[in-house]
Amino acid sequence: MLCVSVDLETFPSVLTIAENYSNVSASVGVHPNTESTALDPSVEQILEHCDNDVIVAVGETGLDYYRNDETPDTQKIRFKNHINAAKECSKPLIIHCREAAGDLIEILKNERAEQVGGVMHCFVDDWATAQTAIDLGFYISFSGIVTFKNAKELKEVAKKVPLDRLLVETDSPWLAPVPKRGKENEPAFVYHTAEYIAKLRNCDMQRLGEETSENFYRLFPLARARNL
Repeated sequence: MLCVSVDLETFPSVLTIAENYSNVSASVGVHPNTESTALDPSVEQILEHCDNDVIVAVGETGLDYYRNDETPDTQKIRFKNHINAAKECSKPLIIHCREAAGDLIEILKNERAEQVGGVMHCFVDDWATAQTAIDLGFYISFSGIVTFKNAKELKEVAKKVPLDRLLVETDSPWLAPVPKRGKENEPAFVYHTAEYIAKLRNCDMQRLGEETSENFYRLFPLARARNL
């Protein structure tokens, strides 16, 4: 599993978990909604933590115009720093996007993020956004949201994403899928999201599990190396 960093203050605990368990990898990054602090990262500060094989990705990073805890300009600077750090250390990006798809895709293109690729985590946007991200070398990851009754457009996207670019996730402890909705999410619940997507796609559950696992290791090769 991948334990994702959202700020530098709590990053040491994320790192400790990954170092203590060979089946857990980690990322380093500062979420777009994390308030600016003395640890708001420069490229150099992000890179300080990347020279470690348990760190398999840079992020969670991106843009979020829904919560607006930080101004768009502040978020864009932070996002570009993460992209440039990822290119410098040759590790993929974990991308968060909420109500900011246009600006986010533009930055990915302008900053040449296709050089490292990554994952559009907890994807909630339309097919056009997914297709553009795929063309830039990104995987599309679905959380328990896809199982929600009102997520009709997202279900259609989940049907269209090529199987070799599809991932499933929990975004634990949030967004527990049906039939666990309303409970605190946990890694084991990813099964329910995968099962739901398999039914949507009329795909064998075992095959979807195998393919999404292989996609994970293809995207995060350092995670595979730790489990050999």
